[in-house]
Amino acid sequence: MDDKAAILVTLGYFDLFQYPLTEREVFFFLPRPIPPAAFEHALGELVAEGGVFAWEGFYFLRNEPELVHRRKVGNARAARMLVTAGRIAALLSHFPFVRAVGVSGSLSKQYADETSDIDLFIITSPGRLWMARTLLHLFKKLSFLVRRQDWFCMNYFIDESALKIPEQNIYTAIEIVTLLPMRGSGVFTAFRKANAWTDDFLPNSYGRLVFSEESGPSWVRRAFEWFFSGSFGDRLDGWLMRVTDKRWRKKTNEGRRNNRGIVMTMDASRHAARPDPTGFQQGLLDAYERRCGFLLRKYQVGYDNLRKEMM
Repeated sequence: MDDKAAILVTLGYFDLFQYPLTEREVFFFLPRPIPPAAFEHALGELVAEGGVFAWEGFYFLRNEPELVHRRKVGNARAARMLVTAGRIAALLSHFPFVRAVGVSGSLSKQYADETSDIDLFIITSPGRLWMARTLLHLFKKLSFLVRRQDWFCMNYFIDESALKIPEQNIYTAIEIVTLLPMRGSGVFTAFRKANAWTDDFLPNSYGRLVFSEESGPSWVRRAFEWFFSGSFGDRLDGWLMRVTDKRWRKKTNEGRRNNRGIVMTMDASRHAARPDPTGFQQGLLDAYERRCGFLLRKYQVGYDNLRKEMM
């Protein structure tokens, strides 16, 4: 893959979300290392040839400058939501067995529209994920009373004994390097080290980690964790996993959907509670593969046909 092709497939991924990128972002998400001077030259040639469009410092594949306005509005909304997300993370970090809280999803990429939630990525102490998750979701029930349940979308949990994400692909790589740590900087440092494989997909993504604030545990939390530290806590955590997994399997079998129209699924194990990767993630990867094939074929035959097929 040459320099221009690398730029095209990078923009192609974010085109799936209709999201223009700055020059710095294009470079950050490149699938292969390119010297800065060569990158700037290749990007300039793509713009001159009409393969990439540029407007107000943003680059994209569609001749739709309104996407830039959409992004700017979304960036401004995200900035406001991230302030709220910081307060939510600070609150949740005080719950028993919670060791780190980060922001994921579109908000971690500095974008939010009118339907966006605050997606949270939570790391717990080893062997107590399901106790922590249950306590947090019981607390979330209160948010429905004030119609703020969209602030507490706790949809991805792992514990400290299983920091490495098993699916290694462009989607998970981008999600990992854009994750915004809010609490637990030491744990997130270990998380990034455990997922150093992302460098194979995004070699320019070094230095993205934002160090979060730390807060010491209260005596109530320490006492609670001590009480459930033994074999009784092990059995309770396992039981909560089985009960939750059974309930979510029922939701999936019934075809229940979330507010985004996606079938509700969960991949439940002793050390993780996360969306089933065979659902949305696989669908996105399939779409990206088709887009890459399309872009690389058209890159070799000319950009006029490329634009016609994308419209």
